[in-house]
Order: sequence, then structure tokens, then C-alpha cells
Amino acid sequence: MTTDDACATEEVDPGADPEVDLGGEPTPSSSLRTFGAVVQALREHAGLSRAELGTWVRYSKHTVASVELGRRMPDESFVELAEIALGDTGALRKAAKYLTRGEPGLAAWFCQWARLERLAVSLATYECRLVPGLLQTEGYARAVFENSIPPLSDEQMEAQVAARLDRQRIIRERPNTLFSFVMEEYIVRRRLGGDEVAREQLDHILTVARLRNVSVQIMPTDTVCHAGLDGPLALLETRDGKRLAYSEGQESGRFIADPKEAATLHQRYATLRAQALSPYESTGLLERIRGAL
Repeated sequence: MTTDDACATEEVDPGADPEVDLGGEPTPSSSLRTFGAVVQALREHAGLSRAELGTWVRYSKHTVASVELGRRMPDESFVELAEIALGDTGALRKAAKYLTRGEPGLAAWFCQWARLERLAVSLATYECRLVPGLLQTEGYARAVFENSIPPLSDEQMEAQVAARLDRQRIIRERPNTLFSFVMEEYIVRRRLGGDEVAREQLDHILTVARLRNVSVQIMPTDTVCHAGLDGPLALLETRDGKRLAYSEGQESGRFIADPKEAATLHQRYATLRAQALSPYESTGLLERIRGAL
């Protein structure tokens, strides 16, 4: 998915939180910009430059600037260290509880799904266009966004890349969540961004595929049966057994909560997994493609 970027960090109850109401789309918030403005005000009040605050929080001055401008989601370490550096008033810790990733450059139709991902006990993705966002390297993500039409501004580019990389943390932060990926063979053969980017991307997929909670399967190009001809698909199951789906197209996305429709798509994905190469066979194919680069 080309717009699969996280919109929140806190875990929420999909049945209680209005921003993830299963009946409608979420409203992007300005909390990142508000939090950034608080950081900047406290920093200036403390008489620190961005570079000096960066030394305290162990980030570059450019990352500090991205947080202050609302372009980057701060992690827990940033919040805690910045709090200490800027007077330990508790303001940043309290403000961080309300952070949501709604802008800039994030697709409103994806925000609801991105928040529910953090509640899931299992996540599944079928892709026929590009490497799934959860598996993309920074170089590959940049190549994807560089191909956007109309072109993105530098600010939009950095916001998109930062959001995508932030979202990927859930794979390692949620070791008890199952992640399954099925992607078309031609995706991993396409040298998007050039040979160096392609090599790095293949290495990264192979690394992630070795995690116990991750399964990566390749749908061979010469297959004679294919259950995913209707396009890309994302699925998840929540702790309380809800089975949900998400489908994305050109300039649009569709969140699917209807139990019957979601069940059909989950069945379709199960068939796709059976038709694709096994995880072991897929790893072998990826290694051969990597070796030929």
C-alpha cells in the first residue's frame, strides 16, 4: 500500500474510542504539531538550541526540528529525555498521551486501519504492486515516494518516509502478533530505486522473514491458479475475535468491517497462502534473486 503510514501510537479500544469507530473514518488531528510547538516553546524558554537539545535526547538537530514541526512521531525515549532536559514539568509526558499521527501527507482513509493494527493479534497482507510498507527499507520507501504523481515536496517526502518507518516498529514491538505477507514474484525482481536499493531491500525482507512471528511467501509468476486477482488486500484479527479488512486503490481506500464480507476476504487470503510458495521455498527464491544482483 502506498499510503500505509501509522496514525497513532497508543493502544485503543475500537469499540469505545470515537476515532476508531468501526462505522466511519477517523478525523486527522493536529496533535503532532501541537506537541512540537510545546517542545519548541520549552526549549526556547530553557535557552537551548536544537542541537543542544539533540545532545540531551540523543538525536540530531534535524530530528529535533522534525518533531518541533510536527513531521515526526517522537518515541518514548525522546519524550522522557526531553522532559528531563526541559524542566521536568510533566507537560511533555502528559501531551504525549494524546499524540496521533494524522498529518502531514497521511491518507485519512488509512488512519483508522493503522490504529487498529496496533490492537491486532494477527496481520496479513497481499501485495501485487510493491513491497508491503511494513517491509520497506528507507531507500525503497524513498524510491516509492519519488515516483509519486504529482511530485511530493521535500517536506511531504520526509513526512511520508518518517511515518512509514515509524509504523514498521510494530513488527518487533509486538513479538506475539503474527505477521503474514504474500507478494508477487515480479515485485521482488523489480529493481525499484536501482540495484543498491534492490539489494538492501531483499536483504531486509530475508532478515525480517527469519523472525518467529513473521511469514513471507512469494506468489510465483508462472502460477496457474490465483485467488487474489481483485487486487491488494490487508487483513487483521483483534483480541476479541473481530476479523477486519482493508483495500486500497488509486486515491482511495476502503475499510471493511462487515463480518460476512471480511470473512470472505480472509478465506481468499487463506487460499492465496496455499497457492503461493511455502515460506521455506520463498526464502530460497529471494536468496537466488539477491545473489543475481
